[in-house]
Amino acid sequence: MSASPSPASASPSPVSVVRPSGSGPAAAELLDFVRRTAADNELIASLPLDPEGRTWVRLDGPGGSEAWLIGWPPGTGTGWHDHADSIGAFLTASGTLKEHSLAARLPTDGWKTLELAEDIDRSRELTAGQGRAFGRHHVHEVLNESATEHAVSVHAYYPPLPQIRRYSRTGAVLRLEQTERPEDWQ
Repeated sequence: MSASPSPASASPSPVSVVRPSGSGPAAAELLDFVRRTAADNELIASLPLDPEGRTWVRLDGPGGSEAWLIGWPPGTGTGWHDHADSIGAFLTASGTLKEHSLAARLPTDGWKTLELAEDIDRSRELTAGQGRAFGRHHVHEVLNESATEHAVSVHAYYPPLPQIRRYSRTGAVLRLEQTERPEDWQ
């Protein structure tokens, strides 16, 4: 299923234009896309919501990017992960999401376990209409902490996700657990 976002006024993005290698969209352009798409109330309302697990529909993103509309039942989350060499953006269309992230770029290869420095953790609450862009190797987890309300969000990545690395975390220790490829989630 593909969808075209309806034209909506998008406020200027505070994100600097960081272009990935190649000629694809920059992080600010992805953020503008997810903002416009989240404003399409008909599209947001069309996502089937499941009380037990997340639901998603793939969308046509700008400039060859990969985009998703995701439904989050109460109490669900992604776990710690990154998007490898892709830049991205996401925005909450309805409900509230919480993002926990690491304010450091991790080595991409050659490790299984890392001890994280103090003061590396960042946390932000993203209510409807709020989102963010991020660069390559951004490690985070996204949660719907509500006990009663679904959340819906729009995500875009460029280049299309080559892999997702999943991590476990105990205190200051981050451990690489699994690497997923597109065939694992499509």
